[in-house]
Amino acid sequence: MREVDKKALWKFAWNFGFKGMRSVQKFKRRLKQGVHFPPFLFISVINSCQLRCQGCWVDVASKRQMIELDDMNRIINDAKKHGNSFFGILGGEPFMHPQLFDILESHPDCYFQIFTNGQLITDEVAKRLRKVGNATPLISIEGSEVVSDGRRGGKDVLNKTLEGLQNCVKNRIIVGVATSVCQSNIDLVSEPWLQRLIDMGVHYCWFHTYRVVGPKPAEELALTAEQVVHVRRFAVEMRAKMPIGIVDAYWDDQGQALCPMATGISHHIGPSGAIEPCPIIQFATENICDEPSLYQLMTKSEFLRDFREQSAKATRGCVVLERPDLVRDLVTKHAAADTTQRQTALAELDVLTPRGSQHTPGEEIPEKHWLYRFAKKHYFFGFGAYT
Repeated sequence: MREVDKKALWKFAWNFGFKGMRSVQKFKRRLKQGVHFPPFLFISVINSCQLRCQGCWVDVASKRQMIELDDMNRIINDAKKHGNSFFGILGGEPFMHPQLFDILESHPDCYFQIFTNGQLITDEVAKRLRKVGNATPLISIEGSEVVSDGRRGGKDVLNKTLEGLQNCVKNRIIVGVATSVCQSNIDLVSEPWLQRLIDMGVHYCWFHTYRVVGPKPAEELALTAEQVVHVRRFAVEMRAKMPIGIVDAYWDDQGQALCPMATGISHHIGPSGAIEPCPIIQFATENICDEPSLYQLMTKSEFLRDFREQSAKATRGCVVLERPDLVRDLVTKHAAADTTQRQTALAELDVLTPRGSQHTPGEEIPEKHWLYRFAKKHYFFGFGAYT
């Protein structure tokens, strides 16, 4: 609270905190009426990126696709009518979108989490982020200099990323660090790494397990079931010990696995405007251009409904990792379009090896910290999906 710009702190507390809780309450009331419209939307605003990460599922080297400002305003305004105030902004690299700040400035009553490699956050960009106050960069760091270059497909990746992070800290922006935990960087799941983040001025972090998907899935990077449990145990223990926020989106307060897509708490909009179950399921039967109302498109979508229900019946974990055959069956059943530019997403499912995910029955680790336990119990849990 002492380190962050007061405007940024207020926007976080009000737009994300209070209004975010209110949006979940509205979501739960809709569920009682059988209406599914997610309180949190994740939007990939552009496919372009200057890096070439291992296992990336986005067509980063293809012709640029992006959601224009008018369409973004239409999406956000429609969602706001139904109580939404939080939006995850993904890419590609979101800071390559020429209208990103126009989007942020058009909606001062919302809060945005920007998933970024951080390399385009110059001091000038950080100053603009501080001025708008309603966005937090979540910067990807994958490990040491050598590991980062290997994982991200670039040169001097870590130093360039840390420079962007330092610009955020210097300008008193709420900033987080995300790590896709895999075999090459499992050592980052450690107390010394958390302490280093704290010393650098990072306010929260997110350890998410690597997903083996995309046109070039790096299966050798996948975590074992024991390692996934280790990541979960580490997060729970460090939440009760270290002065840094630790995010996860795949377990409830009792430590049972969940999938945000299956619970209906979030869905994804791709850079082509395709409305997808989640970022790694690149198939859709609806597009934001089909009709003016995103709410109508999502609440009437048989494709999204079937994906939620069938996925929840199959597993509490990731249906793409555990049951690629089911994903294929659902795509075929609904004649869903491949939303990639490469047009090979269905063939990629065929060669995926079924594997475990965050669902590890008998290894549940309940939350220890009262605040996380309260938040997860009331604002981020199964919502009846697995009953």
